Amino acid sequence: MTTAAQTLADFAVNLRFDQIPEEVVERAKDCIIDIVGVCAFGSTVSSSRPVLAYAEKYGQGGRSTILGSTLNVYAPMAALANGVFAHSFEMDNLVSPSVGVHPGASLLPPALAVAQEVGAPGRDFITAFVAGFEVLHRIGDAAMETPEKLGFHSPGLTGPFGGAVVAGRLLKLNVQQMTNALGIAGSLSSGLLEFSKSGGGTVKRMHLGHGAQSGVMAAMLARDDFAGPATVLEGKLGYLQAFARDADVGRLTAGLGAVWKTTRLMFKRYSCHITAHVPVTAILRLKCRYGVLGDDIAGVTVSGSEKMLSHHNIPEPRDVAMAQYSTPFCVAVACYLDPRNPSVFSEKTLNDGVIRDLCRRVKLELRKEATAQNLLASRVTIRLKNGRELVEEIEHFPGMPQQPLDRVGLREKFETITADLRQGRPTTLFDSLAALERAPNIGALSWSF
Repeated sequence: MTTAAQTLADFAVNLRFDQIPEEVVERAKDCIIDIVGVCAFGSTVSSSRPVLAYAEKYGQGGRSTILGSTLNVYAPMAALANGVFAHSFEMDNLVSPSVGVHPGASLLPPALAVAQEVGAPGRDFITAFVAGFEVLHRIGDAAMETPEKLGFHSPGLTGPFGGAVVAGRLLKLNVQQMTNALGIAGSLSSGLLEFSKSGGGTVKRMHLGHGAQSGVMAAMLARDDFAGPATVLEGKLGYLQAFARDADVGRLTAGLGAVWKTTRLMFKRYSCHITAHVPVTAILRLKCRYGVLGDDIAGVTVSGSEKMLSHHNIPEPRDVAMAQYSTPFCVAVACYLDPRNPSVFSEKTLNDGVIRDLCRRVKLELRKEATAQNLLASRVTIRLKNGRELVEEIEHFPGMPQQPLDRVGLREKFETITADLRQGRPTTLFDSLAALERAPNIGALSWSF
């Protein structure tokens, strides 16, 4: 009997570039462009410094780039550092509807690290990336959004699988070796959500780095015939049994090669958890429409999903990472500042008494109209100090598949978050990535800003 891992491995190994629809190729390149910019910004975040120092100390001598730096290290350390950078400030991309995966942060770091080490051409890079995206999405989807209800951080669990596929494809693993890589990756899944309840949120950023590094390790070990269980996903003691409840095994392989999950890519515009994006967008619209200022607001009610209430109702965040995970705090920030500027999520803002006070007056409640197809939809009610109420109900925000971010919007985000690194230089890397399929060697591209 063929297992899910064997089916996924066969797809990943045998996928050809010319089998991928043009729309999917373009979405994959968008995902790559976005996360390269996010990694570059992440390199400037203070919590990234210990990881950069660690990678430099233990990875010297390799050919893989740590984005936002001048360092080249061995592939596993580059994947670790870039994975942490990618998730270091809540700007990395996701999918809609959510299945608990962060494709850019999970796939770009291991793919880039291995591609530079082996000198892969752009077409191979894109093919590996799409294969990884399709596998990663299905593994996340099969868990039915239950790992986080059990206290696991889903991208930390799924990341090693996606990383193993992109790295394995670039290392030219055969189907048996790719199956082993997935089997190995399952034992490297990890990540707990305790940071959201008690602080210490910088560890959240490590989950994606660990997943990227683990994917590289799994693929490299499998290349040398290290073995893992073929039943790693659906087995009695496998991924779905250990990390999920009421899983749907059929979703692991459903529509493989016919339904392209890469088109469900979703981009962030604000440096906060995706659950807060629709409420923040609603706040900005109400402020613009009615000329409301933060000091005019007596309180805010946000009607959203069950997850918003169970995981993101954090009225007293203890650090910046926890604040970015808090819907009340992100809403309060949007009432006073422009959340499109990542610098507003800072220690200064965290300790701003006015914003903290409003954060305590943001009430979350369950939106009864919520559906599994759009758990991000929210209704926001602003109560003004003069007694007036302003209401905005939004289904989608710019960046979701229903309102996709085009290359113009993507360039705007890329240029904004890499401005300090570029120091006025043009964004030549953006244009190189937009034509990635024509690159003869990934390692020959200039990855500097």
